[in-house]
Amino acid sequence: MHAIDFKEIQEKLSDGFRPWQRSFQFWARATDIYTGYKVFQLRMNFVKDVNKHEEMWERQHELAALKIYSMCSDLGGFFLKIAQILGKPDLAPAAWVRKLVTLCDHAPATSFDAIRVVLEKELGKSLEDVFETFDEKPLGSASIAQVHRARVKGDKSDVVVKVQHPGVEKLMMVDIRNLQVFALYMQKTDIKFDLFSMTKEIEKQIGYEFDFKREANAMEKIRRFLYDNNRKSPVLVPRVLPNLVTRKVLVMDYMNGIPILSLGDEMAKRGINPHGKMAEAAKFNILNSLSQAYGQMILKSGFFHADPHPGNILISKGSEASHLLFLVALLDYGQVKELPDHLRLGYANLVIAIADNNASLALQSFRELGIATVAKCKNEQQELLQLAKTMFDTEMPPGTTTLQPFSEDSSIKKISVEAFPEELFSVLRTVVLLRGLSVGIGINYSCAQHWRSMAEEALVASGRLSTGRKQKRRSSSLRRLYPGPGP
Repeated sequence: MHAIDFKEIQEKLSDGFRPWQRSFQFWARATDIYTGYKVFQLRMNFVKDVNKHEEMWERQHELAALKIYSMCSDLGGFFLKIAQILGKPDLAPAAWVRKLVTLCDHAPATSFDAIRVVLEKELGKSLEDVFETFDEKPLGSASIAQVHRARVKGDKSDVVVKVQHPGVEKLMMVDIRNLQVFALYMQKTDIKFDLFSMTKEIEKQIGYEFDFKREANAMEKIRRFLYDNNRKSPVLVPRVLPNLVTRKVLVMDYMNGIPILSLGDEMAKRGINPHGKMAEAAKFNILNSLSQAYGQMILKSGFFHADPHPGNILISKGSEASHLLFLVALLDYGQVKELPDHLRLGYANLVIAIADNNASLALQSFRELGIATVAKCKNEQQELLQLAKTMFDTEMPPGTTTLQPFSEDSSIKKISVEAFPEELFSVLRTVVLLRGLSVGIGINYSCAQHWRSMAEEALVASGRLSTGRKQKRRSSSLRRLYPGPGP
């Protein structure tokens, strides 16, 4: 007769209750944050001194930031991704950004003993049989996996070993379902935007992230595309070691560099004035490299890396002789997206509309893409063009460092988005993250302007735009932007 293992029973019971515990914690905290803002809005109606409004809002944002930070930090997992989305300098209140930016890629590490179990089970060999050296301390830990530096037996180069946290997939799916219910409530009450479709796309993309074989294939596909379509790839992409890839383990080249958020510190170490011309040129080259890579991936290939948050962008040392002080490495291909041709080409049209300030073409592109809108204002086309810029361009209005898309005078309040294709959310999220990066390093640029020629090339290659029509469209765009003297 076997002895009863009370510890094992306790652990199984704990695992069964954890989803319910997480759900309860999420709803308790989300409701507290939400009702805090609603009560605050009511209080504001009784404050007549408008000069006090800004100070009061700042205090409210700081209070909410502490609560959001606490929720994301305590629950971890999927909520660290939420922190990445909310903690953006171009979108969220400054108090949120200051607090949440510290959570990016700071997930608790899984113990080395547990990591060893996953590795040996997945690879079918002992750790010592595969690796010459293996650093027990991880280089970093994120919501789904953590990475370790190692060296494969018989090789002289270091590699990065990405290992999935055990048990994280089940809990993350629970978190997403809770978020979907919350999104449904928010879009019916406060935010007139198809948030539920957004969360469905997030669910699909997160599900893909648990398959490292898929990630390895995506990384190699993008690597080949960028290296084959450029004399020199605009970004560095790690090389996969195909014999050391399973669903939960991925081994790839080690990329030596610093996180993009540490760029200012690195410049100071190298004696570069962060406000000087050399620093500005370096920042511009970094953004230009990222923008070029993303424009090519989205508009020419349709298959793209869909997660350019700061933790996935590494800055490597370049050469002063070549005027490239820093090179850009793009990491983590767990979130990739393949756009069907009709959406890729429809988006190409929208890029041209934004770059040319063409309101009628923007409206036409929205309809072609299946973005259903309801206007609550007279100048629908101009407001819709402004909404398109807010959603799909990185350029900030002059003198602005924060967008407030849900404020009363914003385009999204005047143009309700009733339906939005799930597949386009990856493009929207990518552009929004690129905009956050540009604001974060202090360079304001328009990806639409940068991508305009790529969009035209994509349309010409598809046969939807002839070379003659391309030239005619370019000429009419120039006349709109730079009108000549009247008769």
